[in-house]
Amino acid sequence: MQHGLLFGFLVLFTLNSVFSQNSKFSVEANYPIIIDDNFLGKDSYGIIDLGLKYRFAEVNPVKIGVSLNGSVLIDNSNQNGFRQDYLMTTYIIQTKIFTELDLETIDKFHPFLGLGYTFMNFQLSGSNNGMDLSGESEKLSGIGFNFGVAYDISDKIFAQVQYDFTRLNVDDVPDIKFNRNVNLLKIGIGLKI
Repeated sequence: MQHGLLFGFLVLFTLNSVFSQNSKFSVEANYPIIIDDNFLGKDSYGIIDLGLKYRFAEVNPVKIGVSLNGSVLIDNSNQNGFRQDYLMTTYIIQTKIFTELDLETIDKFHPFLGLGYTFMNFQLSGSNNGMDLSGESEKLSGIGFNFGVAYDISDKIFAQVQYDFTRLNVDDVPDIKFNRNVNLLKIGIGLKI
């Protein structure tokens, strides 16, 4: 009997959480687009960006939360016609604390901004002018911030667009924008859970 009652409360709590308009969790899928001219190259393109957000506090009209995103980018240099035939896969992990505006006057729009840290892992395969690059990798990281806006399509589904900037900590290259700045535009859809 007690197990059945406990199970019933868990089911009710779960259903309430899942179907609540004021969900604290959301998941998102975005398409990352590299913008600006930087070391990632013009042959790089985004595959996917997946994210999870948790809103842990509300100071009306602002919600405060944490987020975790993972992205995959590809640089397929053999498309450019040179003697380079390698594939660079970039894995990006972004952690952030964010604020989200929730105003009654614009109840479907939710502007947000975040500050955090970004980790990038570059994996190479193939060859560059006859030199085998398979198994080569490099890891970089740096401070990042983002801003964007989400639009509620329904109570559970939203569309969003956001700009992400990362300033990488790189010691062994010239300190110029091309070597240190990563700019991404992400367009996607999300689900409040």
